[in-house]
Amino acid sequence: MPVNETLARYSDWAYASAVVIYVLAMAFYLVEQGMTKPKRQRERELVIAVASGGETVVTEGPRALPPERGISRAERIGRMGMALNVLGVLLHGAAVLLRGLATERVPWGNMYEYDSAICLVAVVTWLVLARKFDLRRLSAFVLLPIVILLFLGGTALYSTAAPVQPALQSYWLVVHVSVIAVSSGMLLVAGVASVLYLLRNAHEQNPGRFARLAARLPAADVLDRLAYRVTVLGFPLFTFGVICGAIWAESAWGRFWGWDPKETCAFVAWVVYAIYLHARATAGWRGNRAAVINVVAWVAMVFNLFFINLVTSGLHSYAGVA
Repeated sequence: MPVNETLARYSDWAYASAVVIYVLAMAFYLVEQGMTKPKRQRERELVIAVASGGETVVTEGPRALPPERGISRAERIGRMGMALNVLGVLLHGAAVLLRGLATERVPWGNMYEYDSAICLVAVVTWLVLARKFDLRRLSAFVLLPIVILLFLGGTALYSTAAPVQPALQSYWLVVHVSVIAVSSGMLLVAGVASVLYLLRNAHEQNPGRFARLAARLPAADVLDRLAYRVTVLGFPLFTFGVICGAIWAESAWGRFWGWDPKETCAFVAWVVYAIYLHARATAGWRGNRAAVINVVAWVAMVFNLFFINLVTSGLHSYAGVA
């Protein structure tokens, strides 16, 4: 099957441009973070209100400040960061689409394409959550691992546009890999939320720890609920993807499960996520213990998605760097 080199080149340019835009968006988010006062500091400031009779009333204590007139400079910079983020998503989506058009197949047939698809899902998931729950100021922390993974994808994992190997020439490539990519992107966001929860919770228990960073994060229970809700959505998709992978393995290799390194690591991640959700649902676990379990599951996912293909060989090696 011939490859359209022109579309493939445009895809690479769009990919590189998206990474640059994401980095710029991170810079704007960080500037907004630096210009925004922590909540506790704002609550301790004097609240000055003008009474109806023209007298000035000064009130001290943890009260919410009256709404500001107009938009603050920090708010403007944050909105600019969000606009850049959306632009990055459009370029990122164009890169994925153009790679598929160039090869005339689904654009996740190797690790470079797979990494790109997962990161695209993660960014889109975060944009939805940030808008719905007003969590824009966390965007820099979410974009950081995504930018790192995209940089690795564009360098160490990069593959030129080409037809896929025979083992991947199946409709299960669309079903299994796309479901795993969507669930992995969602679980990446949940893992970052749990890491931020641990930082915030440590600061709340000991205000001297991670003070400059954690004081600007939302309350710990907000981050805990965010991680849990995203995991509740992502885990069933991940389970379905693993089942589809087993069916595909039986069709391609004559067995449902063979304890290949990638299969084994996926099973370990699945078990840890199941433990996390079971503990939350039955034991009522909250706090550090649940967050640590979720982070361990996230680390297992990242290790399985990327490092397994770099350091081991197995039946999944055709999806590796080459």
